[in-house]
Amino acid sequence: MEVLNTNPLLTIFIVAAIGYVVGKISIKGSSLGVAAVLFIGLLFGGLVPEIQIPEILLHLGLVFYLYSIGLSSGEAFFSSFRQSGIRNLMFLAVMLTISAGIAILVHYLFSFNASTTVGIYSGASTNTAALAGMIDQISQGSKIIDKTSLIQKGVVAYSYTYPIGVVASMIGIIVMERLLKIDYKKEAKTLSKAYPIDQKIETAGIEITNPEICNIALRDLNNTHNWDVIFGRIFRGDDVALIHFDTKFKLGDKITLVGVAEELEKVVIALGENTKNILTYDRREFDVRRIFVSNPKLVGRKISSLNLNEKYSAVLTRIRRGDIDMLAKGDVTLQLGDRIRFVARRADLNDLSKYFGDSYYKSSQVNLFSFGLGIALGLLLGTIKFTLPGDIQFQLGFAGGPLVVALILGYLKRTGPVVWTLPYSTNITLQQIGLILFMAVVGLRSGGTFFESVVNGGGGMIFVGGIIVSLSIAILTLWIGYKFLKIPFSILMGYVSNQPAILEFAMSKSKNSLPLIGYSFVLPVALILKIIYAQLLFLILY
Repeated sequence: MEVLNTNPLLTIFIVAAIGYVVGKISIKGSSLGVAAVLFIGLLFGGLVPEIQIPEILLHLGLVFYLYSIGLSSGEAFFSSFRQSGIRNLMFLAVMLTISAGIAILVHYLFSFNASTTVGIYSGASTNTAALAGMIDQISQGSKIIDKTSLIQKGVVAYSYTYPIGVVASMIGIIVMERLLKIDYKKEAKTLSKAYPIDQKIETAGIEITNPEICNIALRDLNNTHNWDVIFGRIFRGDDVALIHFDTKFKLGDKITLVGVAEELEKVVIALGENTKNILTYDRREFDVRRIFVSNPKLVGRKISSLNLNEKYSAVLTRIRRGDIDMLAKGDVTLQLGDRIRFVARRADLNDLSKYFGDSYYKSSQVNLFSFGLGIALGLLLGTIKFTLPGDIQFQLGFAGGPLVVALILGYLKRTGPVVWTLPYSTNITLQQIGLILFMAVVGLRSGGTFFESVVNGGGGMIFVGGIIVSLSIAILTLWIGYKFLKIPFSILMGYVSNQPAILEFAMSKSKNSLPLIGYSFVLPVALILKIIYAQLLFLILY
């Protein structure tokens, strides 16, 4: 205990290591994940209550976590306005407002103090950033007395209600899917065109046997049929060439193409019949290669803007980003670390590799100029005070400022020569490091107060308050969204998936990734609004 008490950095990493292991433990398909670091931190904080953790570590972890999330979510956040419309955004805002109203009701019903109520609100919605927003606000408040006690009470309430928030959301999903009699397979089929999820991209070979499509440019065929595939090579006798939009098929031609099974079948029906003979490629003139995008000049640009046909005899067929495979359509925007698969003339293979970079090392590096400048802009935004009616002032602080700036930069991707986005693998690593650091520090700083509360038996009403907030908002969101706004239930489950364990549970119920669509839309909006609501709740109730 003496060693831990005098070595805060050592204690943080021990907490992180043990918390990671505990978070992997699964009980009936559910686990705490990274959140376990917080609870292990509380345990160690209770064992060594005198430990002094520098506050700068708390802020550093928070900034890394939210800035990296904002960069990766920026495009999805802004595109959601075009895909889902302002209606769904307003619905989300209304539901988050209702959840804040329920927290106020609980506050007066059980006579909690302001920081405890905000802790319940943050924990019941499993939103660490909201708790961080309150902590940041208390720390910087010039008129707030007994800051340490208030922060500890908020963290204790958050720690009590966080598991409740996870379990209650799962219970809400189970209850509403039965009441509403949800057919997940039917929903997935209906939404397959709008949300092409869980795609398994395959390669097919077709022999042209339909005379009605012969001597018609592929551009015109594609406009008529709207095929969602990528065409590769055409074999005509002993000649091999790449297919382009001016290609006109002839009887007996054999072609290769890439896409999902359903789309490939549509093309087969229209053009001819399946053939597997050409899938053992003749690679004397054309070959297939996979390379990494590491050239910063190409990041943030759409494939169609590269005009590859003017320089090379090549066709991009698919892109792997993280764990996701996607067709290399013209509207896909390239990111550092993307792994491209293409078919090209053998003489062009090396030049194409140089053009895209093809360096795993460079595709994983952090541009320290754009990274530092982006965070600095976020921190500056966080210092600005906003005034609401009633002379209520709040700041986005260390939590909201970097997040808002990162969302904008993640959408822009680049400004002239400056690339704002991070490689996929680097972004995930920064998210994990930031979140683990933040949770470990919060737990260690609040462990003594947490165990004192447990010993004195002061958590019963906090548990009840957490159940009321989390369960009611989950059920209301699912019911109103499905019955009145006609939002698919599978996507709505993502709306109430405030924590990765809930999202995994939702996807296990739907047996597809549709909940991830809703989750991606909700995540950045909810983070911002809950940070603001947490600060407003404290100001109103303090």
